Amino acid sequence: MNSEDIKIESLKRIVIVGTSCSGKTTLAKNLAQALGVKHIELDSIYWLPGWVGRPKEEFRNLVEKEVATDLWVLDGNYSKTRDIVWKRATTIIWLNYSFPLVAYQALRRTTQRIFTREILYSQNRETFKQAFMSRDSILLWVLTTFHRLRRDYPSLLQVISSGETKVIVFQNPKKTNEFLKRLD
Repeated sequence: MNSEDIKIESLKRIVIVGTSCSGKTTLAKNLAQALGVKHIELDSIYWLPGWVGRPKEEFRNLVEKEVATDLWVLDGNYSKTRDIVWKRATTIIWLNYSFPLVAYQALRRTTQRIFTREILYSQNRETFKQAFMSRDSILLWVLTTFHRLRRDYPSLLQVISSGETKVIVFQNPKKTNEFLKRLD
């Protein structure tokens, strides 16, 4: 669907998906602020101290409580909660940006977080060792999941868009920013 066809008043429960480091959280925060609704960040619900993932059923229960309300913008790709989140969504936005852009954003964001010691979910921080010398590296995660997600999302989104849920795909940040400016 073309973003120009979306009526602002129809934006009630929005899910933002895309590969890691594509800008999902930034868009979600900006969109939630523009619409005056709650922002739900799945990473902040999932991660416990020490970069330990929350147990699946506990995670699903917490997410279900968060999306039970009528107005929100949610960002995240967790397949273990997709059935809960997507069935409540009125709009899904896919940030389908190019690999060079996402890889650049991943490297820039990760190095910035390392040097500033930015505190993330549950008081976790990204470290040089974790980012560059670990199998749990966000950079490695981007490399190994980017193409799979790009291959899988069209069919997943086609199924959901056959119902009442609207799907918007942004190919570049310029189009995403134009969409956000329409909301001001």
